Amino acid sequence: MLPTVEWRDDHVVMIDQRKLPGREVYVECRTALDVARAIERMVIRGAPAIGVAAAMGLALGVTRARAQGTSTLAREFYRLCDRLAETRPTAVNLFWAIDRMKRVFSEAARSGWSRDEIGERLVAEAKRIHDEDVATCRALGDHGAAVLPEQGRVLTHCNAGALATGGYGTALGVVRAAVAHGKRIAVYADETRPFLQGARLTAWELLNDGIETTVIADGMAGSLLRAGTVDVVIVGADRVAANGDVANKVGTYPVAVLADRHEVPFYVAAPTSTIDLDTPDGGGIPIEERNGREVTHLGSSRVAPAGAGVWNPAFDVTPHDLVTGIITERGICRPPYGDNLRAICTGGGH
Repeated sequence: MLPTVEWRDDHVVMIDQRKLPGREVYVECRTALDVARAIERMVIRGAPAIGVAAAMGLALGVTRARAQGTSTLAREFYRLCDRLAETRPTAVNLFWAIDRMKRVFSEAARSGWSRDEIGERLVAEAKRIHDEDVATCRALGDHGAAVLPEQGRVLTHCNAGALATGGYGTALGVVRAAVAHGKRIAVYADETRPFLQGARLTAWELLNDGIETTVIADGMAGSLLRAGTVDVVIVGADRVAANGDVANKVGTYPVAVLADRHEVPFYVAAPTSTIDLDTPDGGGIPIEERNGREVTHLGSSRVAPAGAGVWNPAFDVTPHDLVTGIITERGICRPPYGDNLRAICTGGGH
């Protein structure tokens, strides 16, 4: 399993996903601001992984804080919470993890604990979030493996694997679990413009696992589906609204439309921490817009003429009526999503 992000001694270490697949480089973050910048610059990406990194960043911030009094430490801690919350606005796991760390900090501060004791509590909680994420992905994968045939072909978009989580993966966790159960699964990976997470990361992960993988350009998905070459589409998510609308890497929505047109099941794999019951529908999900250079350049090479305008949303929203099911660690949620998502999040059933 890939060491996406981990707490090592007194700092945070993460694999630099921008360098893959060419080089396996690890970045050491020694301050909370280092973690924030790593998230913004996509050293680390993927909603669950961002949440884990943010939790570790906050633990790092308190263990390295100069403040001695609890009130001063609290100001510094909440300032760091605000800074980390600014990094990637669409991924709800980020805010989920920050809120969880806030609760631990508040309880420890009310108990009159010292700065060192509060720091130890936060480090333990960040590690717990990481370990829970890995366990969640494994459980999710086991549930999702049931939707794959004994021998079949899966289309996925972007990267929802070990690199996007604390480890194992969501959409790719389903593939891994199916293969572990003896199923013969091959994967088509959309390259995923403009950052090429599918071509660079998904293919790298799966080939390292010995899983047959074919990379296609995003615009080829329709022809592939029309040819009857795909049995199931499985993608991850950065946020699932209360009605089942799904925000994922831009380009997911057209894949869902094409899957619907060609009667291919379209599943979303997401832990319950990605489900946002406070956002009624996809219209309320903030969509991050990124630097236009990601579109106009490949690395240092310009591929679009200077002066051309760029629109570069990082995500799009797939309406719930295009989603066959949402695979979680507690089971597979199916329509009607309004009631069933709330039930699965509160432990009321699948």
